[in-house]
Amino acid sequence: MSETIMLLCAIAGTYLWRALGVAFSARIEPDGALFRWVSCVSYAMLAALISRMTVLPLGSLAETPMSFRLGAMAVAIAVFLLARRGMFSGVIAGVGTFIALVAFA
Repeated sequence: MSETIMLLCAIAGTYLWRALGVAFSARIEPDGALFRWVSCVSYAMLAALISRMTVLPLGSLAETPMSFRLGAMAVAIAVFLLARRGMFSGVIAGVGTFIALVAFA
């Protein structure tokens, strides 16, 4: 019984925020100050997460040398910039570099 109530509360919460998003989406200016601030905060959170995973990793990633993690990140950033800010290219290059370093070094 309690699982059903928890599931219904989760569904209600999810759809409530979606409905509010749809209701307010027409009023939000994509070039406005609030939208720019939210965009900056989301980029900052992503940068912090990537930094945290690189410098202070948990689990199996912590067993790899810091030089491998930093090297793969440097390659990912370089390819990202060379590919005209191609996110997919940067991610594939970084992951591929990390896998190669771990497998062959």
